[in-house]
This record gives sequence, structure tokens and C-alpha cells, in this order.
Amino acid sequence: MKSENKLIGTSLLTAIAASLCCMTPVLALIAGTSGIASTFSWIEPFRPYLIGLTILVLGFAWYQKLKPQKEIDCECETDDLPAGKAGKTKFIQSKTFLGIVTAFAIVMLAFPYYSGIFYPNTEKQIIVVDKSNIKTTEFKISGMTCASCEEHVNHEVNKLNGIVISKASYENGNAIIEFDKTETNVTEIEKAINSTGYKVTDKKEN
Repeated sequence: MKSENKLIGTSLLTAIAASLCCMTPVLALIAGTSGIASTFSWIEPFRPYLIGLTILVLGFAWYQKLKPQKEIDCECETDDLPAGKAGKTKFIQSKTFLGIVTAFAIVMLAFPYYSGIFYPNTEKQIIVVDKSNIKTTEFKISGMTCASCEEHVNHEVNKLNGIVISKASYENGNAIIEFDKTETNVTEIEKAINSTGYKVTDKKEN
């Protein structure tokens, strides 16, 4: 039974660790400490291995739980146990508990794909009077590792006045931002991006 508990504990830890890099930006937003968003971005390269380990550990735990148990002919005294308690499985050792742990692990592993729902919509309706005032700048950004990172960058940039469109991409390692130069500027946008903990490494006007 101790081995089963260890398997369950291991699967929970690896599932949480696999999504920690994407959970941190959301936690940073909730806590109001935007700068810690990229704290666990170093975990991202290990994410596939952590996911694989979680699946293996849970699979083995289910195998242990579902495999036929050997019957042991034992005339053990159970007089010291309360009535109805003899042979009863503890909840933490039950299939129900393992099912709950498995569901929780799946929710954690899938976190990067639905993390965007935790970010409030900060996009503003911008009425462009003079299109000549609209600039488009590409910011190269280091540290983004998932969709949650993109949402965090977009969230901070859209707080600025004059932002028309902010499109961050962790896959491309950049953010392409359209803005009204009479309302904001490249320096302010760069500060907003850097405040997330991810860093602007280069800028290019389109």
C-alpha cells in the first residue's frame, strides 16, 4: 500500500511540475506580481519527459490496482477491529481516490491549453482617425514557453493606451504590436513586456 501511495504522490508532483511554467504567469497575474511570470520557464524543455513520467506512473498505479489479487488463506484474528471495518479499504487506497488523482493530473497537464480563460480581456476599442499615426513593431522576446506566456504579454501590453493589436507568439518568440504613436511608444511597450519577466531582445519596425 505504501508503494501505491508513493506512485500517486509521484504522479501528482510530475503533473504539477509539467505545467508549472504555464501556471506561474496566471498565479503572477492573480497575485499582482507580474515580474515572476517567467520564473519557471526553464522547466519547459523537460515538459515532455514529465508528461511521459506522469502517464507511466499513473498507468502502473492503475495496473497495480486492477490486477487480480492473490488469495491468501489466512485465519487472522480480526476481533480487535470494529464491526464492519474488517477488510475495508481506506479511501486513499481506493480506485475512487486514484480516479480523482488521475483526473486532477489530466487537468494539470492540459493547463496550457485553457489557461487563457484566467486572463481578463484588456483589449480596447480603438478608433483610428489618422492611419499615418499607426505603427507596427515586432518585439523579439526571450522566455516565453507556452500559450499562457502569450496571454500574459498581451495582457500587459493591452493595458497601455493606443494599442490597436497585440499578437504574442511563444513559437516565434516575438510579439507583433500595432499602436498609435500619438498615444504610446516603443519604449513604453518594451517596458510593459519586460515587466512580465520575459525580456525584449530586439525590435524591428515593419
